Amino acid sequence: MDTSAPVRILTVCTGNICRSPVAERLLQAGLDQVVPGGFEVSSAGTRALVGQPMQPISADIVRTFGGNPEGFAARQLTPKILRGVDLVLTMTSGHRGEVLQLDASLLKRTFTIREFARMLNVLDQRAAEADTQPAGPPQEAAPDDESRLAANAAFWRGLPARAAGVRHLSLPADPAENDIVDPYRRSPEVYREMEDQLAPAIVSILRHARLNAPVSPDAAQL
Repeated sequence: MDTSAPVRILTVCTGNICRSPVAERLLQAGLDQVVPGGFEVSSAGTRALVGQPMQPISADIVRTFGGNPEGFAARQLTPKILRGVDLVLTMTSGHRGEVLQLDASLLKRTFTIREFARMLNVLDQRAAEADTQPAGPPQEAAPDDESRLAANAAFWRGLPARAAGVRHLSLPADPAENDIVDPYRRSPEVYREMEDQLAPAIVSILRHARLNAPVSPDAAQL
């Protein structure tokens, strides 16, 4: 494997037109700001409406948070799509089960997005309480772009194991809190509910990425 290859993240929902496209485009936009070229975020659906664009309200949510919804087309989740993925973030626990039916080897790299975000919050809180440096790549050097991408990839490919290690500290009171509501063919209010559940999870993931990003040469010179 090319150690400087982008970290591959896949988001999964049912139709691949409401929830997972929002997660895909907002994660990609945010991660591009943290480590340009360091991530490749895509999405798919367990029963995808193949070829359809993102739903209009979902597209509006993406624009509101600074992402780009253009050029999106839904696609069906397949074993080929899962091959080589570093992290799978599903919208519900049911989707997680369907991913693992297609590729059981992803067991330790597949989470619901809300579950994964809570785990990262625990890791961040632990680092803050210990007053330690983030668990990311060493910060004392100013690596070149290739070394920076390699350090970022190594960190993220080890992140699922670290996150799973604090799973017991991030369990929700209600298992339903692991899931993102499906707004398809429902009222705008349900889309708002989806946004309210999804946005904090995305924010937590992007915050963890920022806290643990390798220093860029430009930043090191400031």
